[in-house]
Amino acid sequence: MITLASPTSGQSSPVRTLQIHRPAYPVSCLPHHLAEEVFEIFNLDLKAGDSLKIKGKISEDADGFVVNLGYSSSDLALHFNPRFNESVIVCNSKCSKAWQQEHRDNHLSFSKGSTIKLIIEFLAEKFQVKLPDGHEVEFPNRHCYDKITYMSVKGGFRVTSFKLD
Repeated sequence: MITLASPTSGQSSPVRTLQIHRPAYPVSCLPHHLAEEVFEIFNLDLKAGDSLKIKGKISEDADGFVVNLGYSSSDLALHFNPRFNESVIVCNSKCSKAWQQEHRDNHLSFSKGSTIKLIIEFLAEKFQVKLPDGHEVEFPNRHCYDKITYMSVKGGFRVTSFKLD
């Protein structure tokens, strides 16, 4: 468990504790087909109007990676999935374990081996994901969530920092 300080305007800085799960074993010790980096938060408390900044390193051999936001792994408001083998960013949502209609954006402005920063704005009616080159990918808030409690980052992306604003 780590602690994240979250400043609030006009008040002292309250401390928010987040539960973060990472494998207890080094990913490098696993066979290649099982070596997937996993970063999960189960009590994120992201509200409409907030933004999430995620920095990290894309592995040299990544086929892609995933950033998920929602209530749980079964109910996702945003599934953000850059796929290097297809040169596309796929966004989707999941309701009760059922995937919905995909949205594809052909503006893949980063590559394997690069260090990037993504800014995800959670607005009442949509998500805006700002890519490193300034391009924005928009995806509707299909489930009308007003709060996100679950976040996961999986695949060929190692989170080095994140910030909730």
